[in-house]
Amino acid sequence: MSHLIDRRLNGKNKSAVNRERFLRRFKSQIKESVSRAIKGRSITDIENGEQVSIPVKDISEPSFRHGSGGVREVVHPGNEEFVRGDHIPRPPGGGGAGGGGGKASNDGSGEDDFVFQLSREEFLNVFFDDLALPNLVKTQLLGTEEMKSVRAGFTNDGTPANINIVRSLRGALSRRIAMGAPTLARLADAEERLDQAIEDDDEDVILVKSLRDEVHSLRQRFHRIPFLDPFDLRYNNRIKRPQPTSQAVMFCIMDVSGSMDEQKKDVAKRFFILLYLFLQRQYEKIELVFIRHHTSAVEVDEHEFFHSRESGGTVVSSALNLMRNIIVQRFPTQDWNIYCAQASDGDNWDSDSSTCGRLLDEAILPLVQYFAYIEITEGEPQNLWYEYLRVTEHHKHFAMQKIRTAGDIYPVFRELFKKQSQRTK
Repeated sequence: MSHLIDRRLNGKNKSAVNRERFLRRFKSQIKESVSRAIKGRSITDIENGEQVSIPVKDISEPSFRHGSGGVREVVHPGNEEFVRGDHIPRPPGGGGAGGGGGKASNDGSGEDDFVFQLSREEFLNVFFDDLALPNLVKTQLLGTEEMKSVRAGFTNDGTPANINIVRSLRGALSRRIAMGAPTLARLADAEERLDQAIEDDDEDVILVKSLRDEVHSLRQRFHRIPFLDPFDLRYNNRIKRPQPTSQAVMFCIMDVSGSMDEQKKDVAKRFFILLYLFLQRQYEKIELVFIRHHTSAVEVDEHEFFHSRESGGTVVSSALNLMRNIIVQRFPTQDWNIYCAQASDGDNWDSDSSTCGRLLDEAILPLVQYFAYIEITEGEPQNLWYEYLRVTEHHKHFAMQKIRTAGDIYPVFRELFKKQSQRTK
């Protein structure tokens, strides 16, 4: 097997192959550095790269060296301080192995951490590496660009690597039988007449000679039929066929009522921006539906969802009703993996909270693969939280998390959308 190694440089005399190998080798240290870095950055900077540092001890290569202790004789050239029998004091830090792990001193030396720059693509790859939509199982063919090569019988032309030997030999045998059958029949008849003439002691030499010439001619004709002709060759035929792919839709529901002050709305927008980047990056075939609500709900586009300043009262059930209607009209459950993320401060009309719980339990959750609810509040949970708590007792694919400050966005997001293999640990 041949192995091709691309050693071309990618600008500034840097090798992309070596860089990818480095990222794979120190993936855990890089992920830890990215986790530390994102705690201090704004959500609007999530798409930028990051300068990360890795401790030198984590990237050091293993090596053999003399350990501390033991009895050994060492010649130190240029010695002017010690004579035989003197005791040499132990170096500070123990063993003189170097590095920056010792205490500060006015004559010591150490090594800084290894610092390098992650590009935007590399940063997002690390950040979203262990996240995924749960229960992504339904597949269908609409709108897919993925093609799979499948066998589709045989064809008369192709490359030598695709020759089907059995099919070609079977065709050659059929051709030889078809072409040789008339000749064999005439040959058998001529041989029978020749044998009869010889048995009868026919003195007609000319007749015997003509029969022998005919037999010889028919045998030559039969042997001229080729054993394998280019016409007989058959090649395995393969065609591109659309491959079923998972198809998903994510509903983003945000409360923009009067009880959601600017700080809470900012946190909700940050959460949905992070969700939006995650979905757009990880899933090409995913639909996004944005719903804003106060006393009434409306479906909006991406720009209006993140930038509109509309406000009003609070009726959460209006958004859930709109979501149910959109699912029925545009997203049949047999074809679509349906997800929803809802952000609110939990404040709602008391009579409407029970309506929301009933809608979720009876109309929404039976249709969706996963429903995530985040409540943005610094104080005690609101009435909607307690109503949703009762829903979690009957539906395992309904998850709730609370966000108090902007610093909680990242851990809450990762908890809601971590892969199922990690969820079960």
